[in-house]
Amino acid sequence: MPAPINILYISISGNTRSFVEDLQEFAEQQHQIAADQPLITLKEISEASPLVDETVPYFAFVPTYLDGGNGIDNGVKELLTTVLGEYIAYHTNRKYCLGVVGSGNRNFNEQYCLTAKRYARDYGFPFIGDYELRGTSTDVKRIYATLQQIAATH
Repeated sequence: MPAPINILYISISGNTRSFVEDLQEFAEQQHQIAADQPLITLKEISEASPLVDETVPYFAFVPTYLDGGNGIDNGVKELLTTVLGEYIAYHTNRKYCLGVVGSGNRNFNEQYCLTAKRYARDYGFPFIGDYELRGTSTDVKRIYATLQQIAATH
């Protein structure tokens, strides 16, 4: 049985939680079809989460919420998602992150998935995918395939 794919995420409006739960359910279905398909474990990070040292590889899922600045040419003030960034920055946690998946609303143009792109740049791991709002079943299949591919090489 393959090692599980570990996901750390933060969910403000419930969209990210809904997506990663859909992803986990899809992984379970795939695992029932073929036992070599990895399952997914979820860990939600919130203000109440204690900072702990991660010891296994994981993927981070983060939505974008901004409060001030446009994030491109006049600064950025992240709203509500900074707790995940602080968790990733804690001790050596960033070393275990295999990549980040972002979400948001495409109506925000350049700001779409800005937080995930900033995390990738600031913490030194790849931006590996995106989906809009709660995502679609096509997004779930695409992101699962990407996570599988990356996890298999680590």
